This record gives sequence, C-alpha cells and structure tokens, in this order.
Amino acid sequence: MKTIYKILASVLIITVFVTCSEDTINQNGFGILEGTVVKKGDNTPISDVKITTNPASTTVFTDEEGKFTINDIASGQYSVQAENDEYLTSFQAANIVDGVTSNVVFELEISTANNRPPEEPTLLFPLDNATDIDLDVEFSWTTTDPDDDTITYSFELRNSTNEELIFVENLEEETYTVENLRLGETYFWQITATDGINSPVQSSLSSFSTIDESSNRFYYVRKVGNNNVIFSGSDQGENENFNEFQLTSSDKNSFRPRKSSTSSKIAFLRTDGSETHLYTMNTDGSNVVKLTSTIPVAGFRQDEIDYSWYQNGSRLYYPNLNKLYSISSSGTGIELVYQAPDGVFISEIDTNDFNDFILIKTNDANGYNARLVIIDTDGVEQEVIKEGEAGAIGGIDFSIDGTKVLYTQDISGFENSIYRQLDSRVFEYDMATGVSTEIETGKPSGTNDLDVKYSPDNGAIIYMNTSNDGVSEKRIFKYLFDQGDENIRILLFTNASMPDWK
Repeated sequence: MKTIYKILASVLIITVFVTCSEDTINQNGFGILEGTVVKKGDNTPISDVKITTNPASTTVFTDEEGKFTINDIASGQYSVQAENDEYLTSFQAANIVDGVTSNVVFELEISTANNRPPEEPTLLFPLDNATDIDLDVEFSWTTTDPDDDTITYSFELRNSTNEELIFVENLEEETYTVENLRLGETYFWQITATDGINSPVQSSLSSFSTIDESSNRFYYVRKVGNNNVIFSGSDQGENENFNEFQLTSSDKNSFRPRKSSTSSKIAFLRTDGSETHLYTMNTDGSNVVKLTSTIPVAGFRQDEIDYSWYQNGSRLYYPNLNKLYSISSSGTGIELVYQAPDGVFISEIDTNDFNDFILIKTNDANGYNARLVIIDTDGVEQEVIKEGEAGAIGGIDFSIDGTKVLYTQDISGFENSIYRQLDSRVFEYDMATGVSTEIETGKPSGTNDLDVKYSPDNGAIIYMNTSNDGVSEKRIFKYLFDQGDENIRILLFTNASMPDWK
C-alpha cells in the first residue's frame, strides 16, 4: 500500500510541474515586428525585399514604400534578415515584447556581385574620320545599362596640334556642345560611362577634322559692338550663316573685303586713326599687312568706298578723293592712274581679267550726280554707262568676260543730306547693246538691294538687302539665274553686308 501512495504522489508532483511550466510560456505572449528598408545613402525605399527571422517566424516582403510587418511573433530575441538580389544582405537584432510593436530599419548597400556594367558607349556624332565638321559641335553618343542603373558620363576632347584637353565629368545627358574649335584642326574624342557601381567603361577613340577656311567662298562684314568685323562663310549648308569664320578682330574697324583668287589674299579697308587704309591678309585672317601709308583711301562716305584687284592679284586700284591710284600687293610702287575734275569723288572701282578696262563710279560731295564710266589704263573714257539721273547709284561689278556690268540704282530718284535710298534695285548693263535691264530679285517693298556682285561663274548674283529706313538688319542673299519661271532668292547670311564671292 505504501508503495501505491508513493507512486500516486509522484504522478501528482509531475502533473503540477507540467502545469506550472505551460503557464510560464503563455505569460511571454506575442508582439508585432515592423520595419523599413531603404537604400543606403539616399534613403530611397526598396520594395520586394524578403524579410525572415531567426528563430524562424513568418516570412514577408516589403511594399512599395519599403515597409513590412510581422504580426503575432512570439516574444523573445530575434535576428532579422533583409535580402534582395540587387543589394547586400543585412541583419538587425530585434527584441519582441508581449503586446508591443518593435521597429527596425535596414539601410541596404547595392551589391556588385550580380550587377553588370554599362555597355560600351557608341559615338554617334561626329563619326570617326569625319571631315569638314563645323567649329561649333554638338557631340552625341548612346549606351545602355543591363540593370537600368543611372549612368553618368565623362567627355574628353583633344586636338592634334598641342593636345589641348577639354575634360568634363558627371554629364547626365548623352550630348555635349563645344564651341569655337580650331579651323582645319584634327580632334580626338572619347566618352567614359559609369553606373557608380562597376568600373567605368570607355568608348573607342574617335577622330574628326574641322572645316578648312579654303572651302569658304563668301566674305562679308558684320557689326560687332562699334566696329565692322570681316567674316568668311559658305552656302553648302541648309541654314544661313553656314561655316562662319571670323577673320578680323572686333577691336578694329575692318570692312570691304575683296579676295584675289590668284594670290589667295584678301584685301580690306581698316580705320587707322582718322584715316582709312588698305590692308591684305591670308584667307584665315593671318599675316595682316598694311599697304597704304602716305596716301590713304578717301572719298565720299567711308562705307561707300570700294577698290579692286588687277594684274592677277599683283596690284590694286584704290581712290583718294578725285584721284585713282595703283599700288602693288606688297605696298610699293604707288602710281597715279586717273584724275577726275575737282569736286568729283571717285567712290567705286572694278576690273576684270579679260581686258584692261577700269569701271569707276564718281559722284559729288553729297553722293549724287553719279556717273558710271569705263576708262582705259591711260585714263581715257571709253564708255558711259550711266549719268545725269537723280538718286543714288552704286554697287558696280564687271562680269567675268568684261561684257556686262552690274549696278544698283534708287529708281525713286530721292535725294537728301543723309544719302537715304528708298527703292534701290539691281540692274545689268550689256556693253554690246548699251541697254540696262532690271534683274527682278523679288525684293520686298520698302527695302533696298545694294552691293551687288556676280558669282564666279556668272550664274548667280550676291547682294545685300535691307529696309529703306537705314537702321534695320542687313542681310545677304544669293539670286540664281535660269531657274525657269521663278528664279531663286536664297538667304545666306544675317546681320551682314559688303559681300564678296570668289
């Protein structure tokens, strides 16, 4: 019997102990675990991050705001894990307390283990070995990133002459513009792309060359500040002001450019103190030489004076009031060629390569009573083209073969003290017939066509058009002959005057 009592007592003690142990676990209870997962550095929320715990509990994923919640997690100490293929796995400790919401924050670093670098950049413009590239260039390229990472670029440009470097970092766009490149220069450029994770990726090295000024056949003047500046340009592009190149400095007043094709020199006029003198330079603006000194260029209104090359570019004719002088292209051997009556100004001169005739325009001190005459080298008048008409006449030019003459005339006949013109038009005089014919350029009403010149092949003309108010913009147009019922008028250069075409 005693043995039975002892067995029953032992069972009772074990039952009580087990019951007491279960009551202790229930007292620990359950809590809530909340958290946020962000990108380290900029705190951008990261979605679809897998959240697990150790000891194990419910597995959840972050939402679009990078947040997660584990409800009814047993009280105790946990290690919480945040895992995503694009980021380094991170761990945080969490203490879960009965009836309490605990919070953790993960800052994940991008993982480079599975991240791929950008593709090698492709250079779109200028293409490798491209030529005749403008001096202002918008470089463009493209690339992609397999992981859609944000890409930034470095741009590098060197020239071949002195290896001057242009280097720009942290570009976000796939274009970059560089202005005022060197004329006729070879350049090398390269793009480096980086995603901020992997090593930078470089494009291939590409080269190109800029335009050579020898391709520019137009010369003209533009007002820059208070001075006239000489430019060259081309009509090979679709837009006006194509391939412009500045030839003279904006701190000097230089104007009326005239190129000699045989000598490859450009003559021009420049203000020198109170006088105007004749200069020459190379076609790229270098090697400026002053020709006149003791006898300057002078006449009625500085902007109306013109001169001419002759003898294949070895000499020039220029006016000084009522006298016509000749001077060599080196500035020596000045000679008096012709003298007009007192009170008469020689304002414009032109020659041609097929005869020894000299075309001159004379006028009085107010610019009127104009005469267009042809003289020989002895100063003897051979033919009178225009005289005895009211209004302004000017812009004279011989045809290539010396049989025709271009000029402009204000058909309104208007005259005043400031030499204003109201309706100046282009005319062509045929020396064989002695007849002048108007060239219908499509000139808008209220404007003047001035400074007309033949093209080198006589198939077109170039001229300046501007409003007759005397203050509006001056623009240079090309007019093509033999284009059917409608000849073509093309805008070449804006804010430009005194054109020359060689």
